[in-house]
Amino acid sequence: MIVTPPSFTPLLAPVAHDRPLTFAFRGNEILVRERDLGLPDAATLKAFDLPPANVLPVGLLGDEYCAAAWLPGDARAPEGFTFRGLRSLFGSVDEATLAVAGRAFQIADWARTHQFCGACGTRMAKTDGERAMKCPACGHLAYPRIAPAMMVLVKRADSILLARNVAVPAGGRMSALAGFLEPGESVEDAIHREVREEVGLEVKDLRYFASQSWPFPGSLMLAFTAEYADGEIACDPNEIAEARWFGPGDPLPELSPRQSISRALIDANLPK
Repeated sequence: MIVTPPSFTPLLAPVAHDRPLTFAFRGNEILVRERDLGLPDAATLKAFDLPPANVLPVGLLGDEYCAAAWLPGDARAPEGFTFRGLRSLFGSVDEATLAVAGRAFQIADWARTHQFCGACGTRMAKTDGERAMKCPACGHLAYPRIAPAMMVLVKRADSILLARNVAVPAGGRMSALAGFLEPGESVEDAIHREVREEVGLEVKDLRYFASQSWPFPGSLMLAFTAEYADGEIACDPNEIAEARWFGPGDPLPELSPRQSISRALIDANLPK
């Protein structure tokens, strides 16, 4: 039986709810129960004595109200709870809840890092009717910022190109190429630049695949495929430890979790 995930409706103002789902973060870690990775209840959060500015509306997941909260940097997990990175929850928490957790993290992180005006230093205040912080002194507005990033799976005949980042140990996870856009670049410009810089290849025939919010801490990953056009693999030693073509019958290396757009992009284009 196919189960339809609950719908999500974003909210800019809180709504009354008996048992809200509160995603509470200390830095980039979320507070969850140790035994089942459940979220803290109201009694658990009350012990932190959070000011109202630290709790923000996120939206409705089905009919459940979701809020984001940011905790002090020195906050300690209550008995029976622990702080976990969002990545560590992949495969252990349902995708709908994980998606809202990612959204909640970006909202909480934005609120935490925009308490004061970046132009004049005055304490900021939340605005009504939009997700923004406004300076009462100079009028400066701060919205949550999303950093666009590109991912591209390069294809050559019946082979695909996978690469291992220098931060990953030998024999570890490999993926499609990816990178952030620079000011003034289109996504297509960034793809050509990143492929050229990271592995020394030229590509053509770019095709959009899909996008995924990537809350680490606030990116939007735009995934493409591209056809090999010219060049020999020459890895940038500052970025890429190795890059190889994988064809039909070749054993694949360790790949990203199935919840990631990287894995979806690779699975959809595996050599046959």
